[in-house]
Amino acid sequence: MVKKITLRQVGGSIGATLPKDMADRLHVKPGDEVFVIETGQGILLTPYDPTFERAMTAYQRTAGKYRNALRQLSK
Repeated sequence: MVKKITLRQVGGSIGATLPKDMADRLHVKPGDEVFVIETGQGILLTPYDPTFERAMTAYQRTAGKYRNALRQLSK
C-alpha cells in the first residue's frame, strides 16, 4: 500500500506520522522502536533488527551442537 505523508520538524529532527489504519495493520504504536535503513531505492522503515537476525543465525548454528549445555544452563 502506498500512502503520501508529510514530514514535520520535531525539535532538531524530522518526523513522519503514520496513518492510523497503516499503524494498526503493522501493529506499531507510540513508543515502539523501528529501524530506518537507507536502500538504493529510498528509505525502508521496519521493525526488523538486522543485528538480531545475525544473533539468531549464530544461535541456530550452535544450538544443536551444544544442546546439552544449553539445557543445563536453562535449569
